[in-house]
Amino acid sequence: MPAMSETASRPQTPRLPLAGLRVVELGHYIAAPFATRLLADLGAEVIKVEPPEGDPVRGWGSAVNGNAVWFSVHGRNKLSVTLDLKSAEGKEKVRKLVAVSDALVENFRPGQLERYGLGPADLHAVNPRLVIARISGYGQDGPYRDKPAFGAIGEAMGGLRHLTANPGQAELPPPRCGVSISDDLAGMYAAMGLVAACWQVKGDPAAKGRVIDVDLVGSVFSLMEGMLPEYGLFGWVRQPQGAAIQTAAPTNTYPCADGKWLCIAGNSDLIFRRLMAAIGRPEAAAEPRFGNNALRCENVAELDAMIAAWTRTLPAAEAEAILEAAEVPCSRLYDMADCAGDPHFRAREMVMPVADPLIGEVLHPAAPFRFDGVSPREMVRWTGPAAGAHNEQVFRMLEEAKP
Repeated sequence: MPAMSETASRPQTPRLPLAGLRVVELGHYIAAPFATRLLADLGAEVIKVEPPEGDPVRGWGSAVNGNAVWFSVHGRNKLSVTLDLKSAEGKEKVRKLVAVSDALVENFRPGQLERYGLGPADLHAVNPRLVIARISGYGQDGPYRDKPAFGAIGEAMGGLRHLTANPGQAELPPPRCGVSISDDLAGMYAAMGLVAACWQVKGDPAAKGRVIDVDLVGSVFSLMEGMLPEYGLFGWVRQPQGAAIQTAAPTNTYPCADGKWLCIAGNSDLIFRRLMAAIGRPEAAAEPRFGNNALRCENVAELDAMIAAWTRTLPAAEAEAILEAAEVPCSRLYDMADCAGDPHFRAREMVMPVADPLIGEVLHPAAPFRFDGVSPREMVRWTGPAAGAHNEQVFRMLEEAKP
């Protein structure tokens, strides 16, 4: 792969594992850009191809001077170029990019890339070793292939929304988890598949490029633990459980005096004894009906009432401190203010202030990877750029790469 000229890319940390991997992103909204953000955080050189007006997600959420705050993270560590894929010039430049790249990620509806004349056959004609990761709602084949889908549909059809309902509240729709979880999951799986395919191609000089097919529904469905074999063997359909876990007790989320909630996991025998002592009910740990996890599950309503009676007398932070001192796993339900101010988040740089030339100083989440010798801050090499910020540099590189 030809090296990008120094003016086209800011210096990359050579200790990052994907340094030297070049990825073209034909992504919009969430799934494909999330996949490439992970790859870019790992050191890959990601060239994000946007329409002339920019990725539609640039118009989502809060903004500073017309620049979407989310895009500071969503587009970080990427080079941005703008192209009209409906034009002959735009298609030709994509082909030139593909010729000098290792992989491509896209999340158009199935068939759209082919209609642009940029399907896998077209791209492999330019670069036979190219790895192509395709993300869609339902996959590249099957009877639902051509149906439109967004993240909420992946949650609904993949089985997750059925589980997020609260028992006894059938009149209310099961809530979404608050983020675009199916897009993010599909992005993670696409990134994983891309790296695996690139490893295979790199290790075999005769290898051809691979096409990876990831869909939103299948990504959510993959998280359904043992539910499918349980249904196949016994006809069981797991039902919503609310905040509790049916197979472990006591594990639940309890109300506190200040209106906040405390999650407590006291289900092992040893921890259960410590929990009962901490809430002033040591005698309960010796009662036969609570003698092991199976018995506690049978009598969980009584246990939950006992614990809730204690948590309701204390603010969440105070109850948490008492249980932590007793080595009982627990946590308040954090909102973003809690995350941003927590000393552990700050010490591990999970939350870090970053200078963004478009919107000023902003808090960024760390990349979800830790590598020895590389600090989390080093992995955030630059923030999401303006649309087309790297047109001149990248297109000059393509001209210099001509045989």
